[in-house]
This record gives sequence, structure tokens and C-alpha cells, in this order.
Amino acid sequence: MLLRALVTAAVALPFAAGAAATPASTAEEGTEVVSFTDPDIVESSGLAVVGGRFVTVNDSGDSGRVFAVDPATGDTVGVTSWTPDPVDVEAVAPAYVDGEAASEVWVGDIGDNRAVRDSVEVLRVPVGWEDATVEPARYELQYADGPRDAESVLVVPGTDQLLVVSKGVLGGSFYAAPEQLVAGQVNVLEPLAPALGVATDAAFFPDGRHLVVRNYGAAAVYTYPGLTEVGSFDLPEQPQGEGIAVDPDDPGAVLLTTEGPRTPVLRVALPADVSAAMAPESPDAGSTDTPDGGADADPAVDPADDGPGWLPWIVGGAGGVVLLVLAVTLARGSRRS
Repeated sequence: MLLRALVTAAVALPFAAGAAATPASTAEEGTEVVSFTDPDIVESSGLAVVGGRFVTVNDSGDSGRVFAVDPATGDTVGVTSWTPDPVDVEAVAPAYVDGEAASEVWVGDIGDNRAVRDSVEVLRVPVGWEDATVEPARYELQYADGPRDAESVLVVPGTDQLLVVSKGVLGGSFYAAPEQLVAGQVNVLEPLAPALGVATDAAFFPDGRHLVVRNYGAAAVYTYPGLTEVGSFDLPEQPQGEGIAVDPDDPGAVLLTTEGPRTPVLRVALPADVSAAMAPESPDAGSTDTPDGGADADPAVDPADDGPGWLPWIVGGAGGVVLLVLAVTLARGSRRS
């Protein structure tokens, strides 16, 4: 019994320490907007709003397809499919053409639980109000610092530049793709700054100056391009929350999805303190975070600099390792006796 308890504690400690160290405002429980009615949407992993439709994808194990859903009824109104099947789709984000929103999405085939893929892939896929089979444009991505698991792709509004957020247990990182992706060659993802741990999805706000990253229990809002966290908040309990988008009708709220059959889309208003932190500064206040990344922009944080937000995760992880070593030692001792 002692051995089992120690192993359980070793696994849980990093998560408990990290969660306890993330000061978060309490968000409302969420209002159900609609529920997915399509029995084929069973592992919604990623959410985008395109042309007034909800767009989602199933994660690993599904064929290549995106679902366009009527937000009024929850019914699937169009499925766009392609071949060959992806390795592990985990994300979807709106696409742009000449700075304007397009009837297309970026699909992130970026899942890599064991961090063994030499490169990952994003696809640019049209969405519509009817079923279609397409041959999407494909782009190969490779992390500059080695393979990473990730479930979050987001697009800088009006530019179509992609950001990826890795899903690190001890904290993730933001990565930037080249401003223009090139098909047929490797496009390198460069690290920018630390991000929320265990990130499962992310999205930009319409102002282009802020973005939000979620994990299974909380979300954090960051400036852009400085990528400085301005606030965080708890999310409603969900079976396995892996989708987030900004409500196009109210940028002061986010939309959430989760894995599971016929699950609801929830609308959650940002806490007042987070909204206040996102408010534009007065012209004479000297803004320090400009969307064009000019000289006044916040400097991007080196991912190697853990910062205080990473320390509890590291302490928790170290404690977990100590407990695990102790458990193994006890197990060996019991076998000898």
C-alpha cells in the first residue's frame, strides 16, 4: 500500500504544485451555447469560428476531416475531407487571405506524445456548408530545438503567421513559424517565450494585441508580441477540455469545447480583472507592447529563463522524482526480503 501511495504521489505532485502556483481568477461556470449533435464528433480537439460557423476536428485516430457546425442548432452542415490520413491532428485555427478572414482553416497535425516526430505538418483546408473532398496545401514544420508535443496552433490576425504552443508538463513554449510558409521544404519553428503548462488550445483576440491559452483547468491571457502574461482564470470543469476560441460577437468572452460525444460548447465571460488588464493604455501612457513588434514592443522572454512561474512546476517535478526513486528503492528492498 505504501508503495502504491508513493507512486501515485510522484505522478500527481508536479501537477498539484504547478496548479497551486498559478494564481487564477474564478470564471463563471459557463453558459451552454449549443451541443454538437453529430455522433462523429467524439474527440473535439480545437475550435475556430469561421464565417459564422464553429469548426472543429477530432484528435488522433480520426481520418483527415474538419467539421463545420451550425452554432444555432449544433448540427454538422459540412465535412471537408482529405487523404492520406494525418498522424495526429490536434488543432484548428482561422486562416487569412490578404489580411481578411478566409473560408479556410489551418489544421495542425502536430500531436507527438512521445516527442519522436522529426517534423510535423499543418494543412490549409477550405470549409463550407456542404461535404467536400479536397487536396489541401501542406507545410512541414520542424522545431529549432528538437521534437515537441503540441496541441495548439493560432494565427496572428491579418497576417496568417502561425504560432504553435508546445504542451510541456513543466511549462510549454510559444514558437513562431516563418511569416511565409514554403511548401516542399522544412519551415523552422523558432522558440519565443514560456507558455502555460499542458496547453491544449489557444486563440488570438480580435485586437491582435492579446491571445489566450488554455489547459484542462485554466486559461492565461498574454500580450502580443511581448508574450507577457496579464492574467489567468479558472475554466469550468469539462471531461477533457481541448478547444478554445474568442467569441466573435463578444471579445470579452471565450468559447470552450471538450472531448466526448454530443458535448456542449460553453461561453465563458472573462473575469473583470483580466478584461481590465487587457484594456488599451491611454495614448500618453507610453504603450510598451505594440502589435507590429517595433522598438517599443515587450522583449520576448528567453524560454531558457524559467522565471517565477516555472519554479513551482520544477520543484513539484523534482519532488515527484524523489518520491519515485524512493518507491523503486522500497520495491527492490521488498523483493530482496
